[in-house]
Amino acid sequence: MLKPNYPYYLGGTAFAPNQDLIVTDKYTGEVATRVAIADVEAIDKGIQAATDANDEMRRMPPYARQAILQHCVKRFEERFDELAMSLCIEAGKPIKDARGEVTRLIDTFRIAAEESVRISGEVMNLEISPRAKGYRGMFQRVPIGPCSFISPFNFPLNLAAHKIAPALAVGCPFVLKPASRTPIGALMIGEILAETDMPLGAFSILPCSRDGADLFTTDDRLKLLSFTGSPEVGWNLKAKAGKKPVVLELGGNAACVIDHDTDLEDAVPRLVIGAFYQSGQSCIGVQRIMVHHSIYDKLRDKLVAATKQLVAGDPKEESTFIGPMISESEAERLENWIQSAIDAGGQLLCGGQRQGAMLEATLLEQVPTDEPICAGEAFGPVAVLSRFDSFDQALRDVNESVFGLQAGIFTRDLYKMQKAWDELDVGGVVIGDIPSWRVDHMPYGGVKDSGLGREGIRFAMEDMTEIRNLVIRTPNPH
Repeated sequence: MLKPNYPYYLGGTAFAPNQDLIVTDKYTGEVATRVAIADVEAIDKGIQAATDANDEMRRMPPYARQAILQHCVKRFEERFDELAMSLCIEAGKPIKDARGEVTRLIDTFRIAAEESVRISGEVMNLEISPRAKGYRGMFQRVPIGPCSFISPFNFPLNLAAHKIAPALAVGCPFVLKPASRTPIGALMIGEILAETDMPLGAFSILPCSRDGADLFTTDDRLKLLSFTGSPEVGWNLKAKAGKKPVVLELGGNAACVIDHDTDLEDAVPRLVIGAFYQSGQSCIGVQRIMVHHSIYDKLRDKLVAATKQLVAGDPKEESTFIGPMISESEAERLENWIQSAIDAGGQLLCGGQRQGAMLEATLLEQVPTDEPICAGEAFGPVAVLSRFDSFDQALRDVNESVFGLQAGIFTRDLYKMQKAWDELDVGGVVIGDIPSWRVDHMPYGGVKDSGLGREGIRFAMEDMTEIRNLVIRTPNPH
C-alpha cells in the first residue's frame, strides 16, 4: 500500500513543505495519499540546482553513471511488488498490467546502464580535396546540459524512466514534472536516486500545478525539453520553449489493417489486448481496425465475442482486465463520443455503458470517419471497425489522420509489408501484430501531430548530447 504522504525531491533532497496534492485510488475514488506540491520558488531552485550540478555531472566517468543506473535496477527489483501496487492504486492499472510496467521500468534502466559506457564518436578523414591535405578530424558526444522533463499519467513509471534513464546515462542533470494525477511512481524513482552518490542538486522531481510549471518550458537555463502528453499541450509548449530543442511524444489514433490471409485465431486476441489493455489509455492503443471485406464478418463476430468476455472491475484483482479510466470526466467524454458516433449512423456492437470512471470495452462499426471517435484520440476502451476491398486503399485510409505514431499490419505478403513500410506516414510499422507493441530500446515516436523526435534509450541519448568536433592540422615539413 502507499504511504500516508510523500515529499518531493528538490536538488536530490526530500522536502515536504505541504501535503496539498491529493492522489486518489482511481477505482474507489478515495484518498490514497497526499503529496507535497512545488511552487514557483521551488521549481526555480530545482532548475538552479541542476545548473550548478552540470559540470560535475558531465565530468562523471561512464562507469560511475553506469553504477547509478545499476543501483536503480537492483532496487526496482527489490521493490517490484510495491511499485506495481502503486501503479494499481494511483493509475487504476490492472495488477497484471502494472507488473508489466515495472518489468519495462527495469528493462529501460538496464538498457541505459549498458548504453552509458558505449557513448562514442568517430574519426574522420578530412582530406577530400587538396585544400584539406594534412587535416584529420574526429568528434565526440557531450551532454547537452540541464534537461526539463514532463511525463504523463498513463505510464507513471516507464514514461518517466524513458526520460530519466538516458539523462543519467549521458550525464545530464534534470528537473521532472510528473503528472499530478499519478506522481507516486516518479517519486519512488526519486527515493531510489536519493540513495546514490549523484552530484548534489543533479535531479529534482517536482509535482506542481500546470500554471506553476511554466519555468519547465521557458527557462533558458534548461537546454532541452522532453514532453509526453496531449498534442494540444505539447505543441503549445514547443511554441513557448524558445531556443532549446524539444522532444514531443504525443497522441495517436492507431490503425490496424487485417488483410484477407490473416490467421484470425492469432489476430483476435492481439486486437483485444491492443484495444483494451489498461482501458485503452495508451497513445498506440488500437483505435481503428480496418478489415478485408472477405473476412470482415467472421473477424467482427470473433472480436465481439472475445470483448464480451473481458472482466471489468477492481484493478487489484488478478482476473481484472478492464479497470477505471483515469477520471470520471474522461470516461464521460468518451461516452459522449460513443453516443455521437451512434447518432451519426454508427452501430454499437458491444459495450458503451459507463458507471463512474468505469467504461465498458466498446466496439463500433459503420462510423463516419469525421466523427471524433475516428478522427480524434479516444484514449480509452473503444475501437471502430471498418471494411476495405483494396490493400492500397487501406493504407491511404491509415494515412487519413492528423496523427502518425504507429500502425499494425496483419499480412503474409512480403510485398504488401514492404509497401506498408514505404508508404505509411507513421513513426513505426508493426507487421503481424498490433501497433500497441513496443520494446524499450527501439526508436519510438511519431510524425505529424504525434510529435517530434524519438525515444528508445540510445536515440534519447542522442537528443541529450551534442556533437563536438575536433580538427587537427599536421603542418607540412620545411
